[in-house]
Amino acid sequence: MADTEQVDAKTERKVKRLAHEIGAFAKAHGGAGGNVAYIGERGARIALVGEDGEWGNLVAPSVEIGLRALERAGVTVHEEFDGEFAASMRTSAYEWKRMAGIQI
Repeated sequence: MADTEQVDAKTERKVKRLAHEIGAFAKAHGGAGGNVAYIGERGARIALVGEDGEWGNLVAPSVEIGLRALERAGVTVHEEFDGEFAASMRTSAYEWKRMAGIQI
C-alpha cells in the first residue's frame, strides 16, 4: 500500500469515528448544529449544540476533517459561531461562574 493510501485510510477512519460521536450526540439531543474552528497545532475544535441547548466539544486533527465529520454525521454546519448559534446554547450557573472567574 502506498503512503498516500495509508494516510487516506487513516483520515477516513478518523472522519468516521468523529462522525459516529457527532451522530450520537445529535441523536441524544434531538438534532444538532456544529462549527469547526482552528485551534493551532493541535487541530480544530468541533463545537456542537443540540436542539435542546446542550453542548459539547470534540477535537479533530484539522478543520477539513472536522467539516467532513459534521457533514457525514448529517448535522447543520455553521460557518461562524455567531450570536444566533451561541444563543441556542443552554448554560448553567457553573459556566457563568467559571467565565467570571477567568476575568478576575
